[in-house]
Amino acid sequence: MHTCEFDTPQGRICALRNHGKGLPVLALHGWLDNAASFVPLAEHLQALDLVAMDLPGHGRSLHLPAGAEYSFNTALMAVLDVADALGWAQFALLGHSMGAGIASLLAAACPQRITQLVAIEMLGALTEPPERTAMRMREALAAQRERATRGLRVFADVDTAVQARLHASRVPGSGLDAPLVRLLVARGVRAVQAGYVWSSDPRLTLPSLTRMTAAQVDAVLDAIECPSLAIFATPAQPYFPDAERQRRVARLPQGRLCTLPGGHHLHMQQPATVAGVILDFLRG
Repeated sequence: MHTCEFDTPQGRICALRNHGKGLPVLALHGWLDNAASFVPLAEHLQALDLVAMDLPGHGRSLHLPAGAEYSFNTALMAVLDVADALGWAQFALLGHSMGAGIASLLAAACPQRITQLVAIEMLGALTEPPERTAMRMREALAAQRERATRGLRVFADVDTAVQARLHASRVPGSGLDAPLVRLLVARGVRAVQAGYVWSSDPRLTLPSLTRMTAAQVDAVLDAIECPSLAIFATPAQPYFPDAERQRRVARLPQGRLCTLPGGHHLHMQQPATVAGVILDFLRG
């Protein structure tokens, strides 16, 4: 994949693109990942015009100005801006984790533009009951005020950053080993005088001011008109149990569910297998 950039109303969005031939597909990565998470998969998706973008605040893309919040609206507009820059009136979406949530929302919001949806390890969005609304707002605002006083962690070299990310990824179901982590870190750090810091905006680690309710997510899923494929790893992640993900897929008007053994980053762990499932679906 080669690097490309798009000047959008929000600012510069960076991306990786393969040969530029075939069915147009925009790929959206997970939280604190970047476009490189689709590099292993891209090798097996040569039949597609695959563009994997760094979402705002991630990888090499823009950071939002002070006072702005990283929200679904910000991400949705960035995806549409990149599609417009590519001249794509219609396109398919491929998302992983947070990126799959964003893709789900965009498929519901812009049915006239999204031809197919492939969601890996998420569908819809994380939810919270309405009675948690005020407490979440209090916690989010307090965290934002505290974050303003912190500095960036500096790593002496890239290897140290790899070890830090590898340590953070050693949680049940992550499925990331050192070579895969290095792929993400290489695009996820920037050089400073004393070494390297994460290139992602530190504000991405702050809690969001609001979350959708379960009823809102169900309404989103009901509105996704295009053929949709949800790919989940087994065993299921604790925050998204199997019963809930099956329930959500069942709400899709044209939904299909595929489960594969693996971890949360199964598209990086098993790129050939996952790519085969994706191509079979996109080809109808």
